[in-house]
Amino acid sequence: MFGIGMPEMFLILAIALIVIGPKKLPDLAKSLGRAFGEFKKATAELKETMELDTDFTDIKNAFEDIDDHIKEKTDTRVGYEAVDENDPDQPEEKKTSPESDVEDMEDY
Repeated sequence: MFGIGMPEMFLILAIALIVIGPKKLPDLAKSLGRAFGEFKKATAELKETMELDTDFTDIKNAFEDIDDHIKEKTDTRVGYEAVDENDPDQPEEKKTSPESDVEDMEDY
């Protein structure tokens, strides 16, 4: 249990029997058993809560990744499409970026 062997356990029980007395020893053992049970239950609940927090963090990170991906694929400015100039599937006339439009307007 805590590195205590059988001889050490008998010595502890003998000292407890002398100090506490035979009448109160069973009550003390029952109280200690309940305390250890409550401690074990509280530890299990804490561990479960930590696992839930980890799961929620993983879910939150997944949603943030999706959100970042959506933001990359869309342009929030009105009137402009998100354009990938390296995309070969995109027609030539749409391969203009908003920055190039602004540069063209500076000539006017």
